[in-house]
Amino acid sequence: MAFDLDGTLIDSAADIGHAVNTALAAAGLKRFDLATVRTWIGDGPDALIARALGAQGVSAEDVALRQSLRAGFDAATLAAPLAHGQVFPGIAALLRQLSERPYPLAVVTNKPTRLARAVIDAAGLLPWFALVQGADSAAQRKPSPAMLQTTATQLGVTASQLLMVGDAPPDILAASAAGCPAALVSWGYGAHAVPTGLDPWRVDRPEQIGDRLLA
Repeated sequence: MAFDLDGTLIDSAADIGHAVNTALAAAGLKRFDLATVRTWIGDGPDALIARALGAQGVSAEDVALRQSLRAGFDAATLAAPLAHGQVFPGIAALLRQLSERPYPLAVVTNKPTRLARAVIDAAGLLPWFALVQGADSAAQRKPSPAMLQTTATQLGVTASQLLMVGDAPPDILAASAAGCPAALVSWGYGAHAVPTGLDPWRVDRPEQIGDRLLA
C-alpha cells in the first residue's frame, strides 16, 4: 500500500507555508498567507516556488533565483520538519492496524525523498514504512506513474496489488496511469479537484481503510 504524504498522512500546509515564506523573505520577495499556499500544494517544492513567483509577477525563468529559493525552502524544512503541522487524526492507529497484517507500506510523494523522510521521522511515522519514495526529479513527479511502478517493484507486488491512498489529482491520476487501485481521502487539500471520469474509492475517515482491507 502506498500513501501520499502532504494532505494524506500529515497536515503539513503550515510547515510548507513557513518554508516557502522563509525562502521568499530571504530573497526580499512577497510572502503568502496559508490559505493561498494550501492551494499550491501537491506538485512538489519546485512547482510551489514557481507558483509563488508567478503570483507576484516574478519570472520563474530565473534559474539562479529558483535555485536559491529551493535551497532556502529545503533548509527551512530540514530545520523544523514538523514545527507547525500534525499527523491527521486516526492515521497512526491505521498504520499500527495495517502493520499487524502482511501489508508492505510505502510513502509515495512529490516531496523530495530527503525532505519527506525528515517530515515522516519528525512525525514518528517512519518505522511503519518499508519505503519512502520521493520525487527527486521532475520526471518522477505524480501524475507520472513512475514512482508507483518503482514502488510496486521494490515492495514485490504488481501495480494492480498496490493501493494508492492520496488526497489530490496527482495521486489519483498517477494510480490510473500505473494501473493501481486508488483511494481518495476527503481530509486533505485537493479532493474537490479530481477530474470527472475517475472513480476512486472515496474515504472520509482513516479507519475505513483498515476496516475494509482487514475485513
